[in-house]
Amino acid sequence: MTTSATAPAREALEQACVAVGLDPRGAEPVRLAENQIWRLPGQRMIVRIARRGQTTAALREVRVARWLAENHMPAARLAGVRQPIEAGGRPVTFWEELPPHQHGSHTEVAQLLKRLHALPAPDFELGHLDPFVRVSERLEAATTLTSTDREWLKGLHQELVAAWAERPHGRPNCAVHGDAWPGNLIRTAEGPLMIDLERFSLGPPEWDLVSTAVRAWTTGAVMSTEYDEFCAAYGYDVTDWAGYPILAGARELRMVTYAAQHAASNPEWTDQAQYRIDCLRGRRGPRPWSWKGIL
Repeated sequence: MTTSATAPAREALEQACVAVGLDPRGAEPVRLAENQIWRLPGQRMIVRIARRGQTTAALREVRVARWLAENHMPAARLAGVRQPIEAGGRPVTFWEELPPHQHGSHTEVAQLLKRLHALPAPDFELGHLDPFVRVSERLEAATTLTSTDREWLKGLHQELVAAWAERPHGRPNCAVHGDAWPGNLIRTAEGPLMIDLERFSLGPPEWDLVSTAVRAWTTGAVMSTEYDEFCAAYGYDVTDWAGYPILAGARELRMVTYAAQHAASNPEWTDQAQYRIDCLRGRRGPRPWSWKGIL
């Protein structure tokens, strides 16, 4: 059933499907947010409609998916249609539907990242990692913040940007996933699989490792034994690197501003957003803290 809220999304979906010769009848919305996800159940296919202005990013994601397939990396696979295309001014990509899956283990995440980081850089423009992507935008959208908290976060952002530019030398740059956590490196019956390829870039491999370290030593979501297993599987502990506090700070800032942005439209997340800010500002004691997920 099409409602007034889903009508524009469905129109874009139908336009995209017709353009590549697919039948949109029976399409089911999976998620209708900034990025719209639809399922074509009879064709075992997923249609992803990205935000306006993201055509270049969609093209890069398609190239990344093809590059991963050529290098035999277990990852989400493109459907065999022309892509990306535009519909309703938004870029659209088509993907094979994922098999039944669950979050990957920390060991599986480490194993996939080790394989990825060992690959030679692709021969197309991948772009360089921006650890502060959308931070400024999210701060402006975070209307529940007090002026003092907003200004403090802006100051922290500036400090981290300066520190990032002068960070210590680490491992050689390579292709990085950009958002490497167990929800994006999943487990299937055939083995682990890498999904959500939109943040791929060239950058320090430490960035992919910091996600798990922060979940262990900042948010407390990963037990110390699990973190030890992660490091053993990858063969390196990023917390031993002198640049770790800078990358961890960037990851924490992104997690805080993400929660603050969404609290503006979801009041049930206001307390969690404020709690994260209070943690960074030293009001809740030392790390690790218990941060709840923001969906």
